[in-house]
Amino acid sequence: MFEGYKVVFVEDDLPVRVSLTQTLELEGFTVVPCRSAEEALPHVQPGAPIAIVTDVRLPGMDGRALLAHVQATDAGIPTILITAHGDVAMAVQAMRAGAYDFIEKPFAPERLVDVVRRALDLRTLRHSADEMRAQLQRASGIEAALLGQSPAMQQLRRQVLNLAGTSADVLIVGETGTGKELVARCLHDQSPRRDRHFVAINCGGLPEALFESELFGHEPGSFTSAAKRRIGKIEHANGGTLLLDEIETMPIALQIKLLRVLQERRVERLGSNEEVPVNVRFIAASKSDLKDQSAKGEFRSDLYYRLNIATLTLPPLRERREDIPLLFEHFVAQACARYERSAPELTPEKLRELIAHDWPGNVREIRNAADRFVLALDDLDPQAALQAVPTLPLAKQMDLIEKTLIEQALRRCGGKVPAAMELLGTPRKTLYDKLHRHGIQLDTFR
Repeated sequence: MFEGYKVVFVEDDLPVRVSLTQTLELEGFTVVPCRSAEEALPHVQPGAPIAIVTDVRLPGMDGRALLAHVQATDAGIPTILITAHGDVAMAVQAMRAGAYDFIEKPFAPERLVDVVRRALDLRTLRHSADEMRAQLQRASGIEAALLGQSPAMQQLRRQVLNLAGTSADVLIVGETGTGKELVARCLHDQSPRRDRHFVAINCGGLPEALFESELFGHEPGSFTSAAKRRIGKIEHANGGTLLLDEIETMPIALQIKLLRVLQERRVERLGSNEEVPVNVRFIAASKSDLKDQSAKGEFRSDLYYRLNIATLTLPPLRERREDIPLLFEHFVAQACARYERSAPELTPEKLRELIAHDWPGNVREIRNAADRFVLALDDLDPQAALQAVPTLPLAKQMDLIEKTLIEQALRRCGGKVPAAMELLGTPRKTLYDKLHRHGIQLDTFR
């Protein structure tokens, strides 16, 4: 239930200590019984995966002094105080000083179990959030944004880094949800233009009547409602980057004007006779095959060839299934922090279901699935899962599941092989053989 986490239980009365320790252990908790606060002190370390339950009235150091020590060492360790009848006022003061909760004697064992469970939920949540932040800090630049270790994603990152420092316009092609805007932003963030505007405009979300004004701007009086000058998106992006998302939906008449801007690097506002020079990097994104559309007369071929200088093709998730566990875990960690929930167990059965699913919505769909998983609303269509025909053979699926479970264990154990061996129940040589076979680097988890 809370694997790797312990309850440090401090009680000087032996029968009570034995009885409540058994109660907690029967509920699946790992308990460290202590007869004094001094005996509990060695367990109180920064980042320790523990919750503390302590009686207030103890010989020597009492419960309040232990609480103060915990707060000074790691305020994130939840401390639960057991108080005698009539000590409620004191317990309230202790909660103001940082105690997680208090239980007044006499109490039902179920009350203790409930409070301890909630306390450990909080501790695991904080650990997950801290771990996610640490991973993001360790990750650098583009690898923190474009996640995935598949050959396709490694090649994509190389292409983005290769193009980022140039002024070349870029066409990004990919299915819905593959992260076209994220790639465009990476091109901007990795470029010398990073300190200027990144402007995104969805060509499919603008009414045709407003499109020209939105893109090129207008002068006062250029049309009925034009009361004052408006700087268009192209001009606003001067010195920076302009993303034209869903460019395949741009009206043909405006495609001609955009082509001229791309060629001349000058923009003319509606109602003006003056051309304004612009230094803009244009990035176009499309979920359609523009070459096919241009052959059908649905997209200007001259604009297509002007945009097609550098093309980045984003692979759908079904073509990089080895990245699915990593992406899912990443979005689960984000969802846990956002909803203040602890991460549910990611079982081998669940991993196999994720890998077998075809993910028609791609990264956007897997992010939503991670949210539902954390909220206990997991609802991948069972019929779709049964009908899905994975492109990977069964042996490859099982390899991916095994690799993910080993990485999970190493992440939980801070990269310590002996602890991971115990967690996985795997001999040292076997584990090292699997690390080598899956290409898992221990330094990644330390």
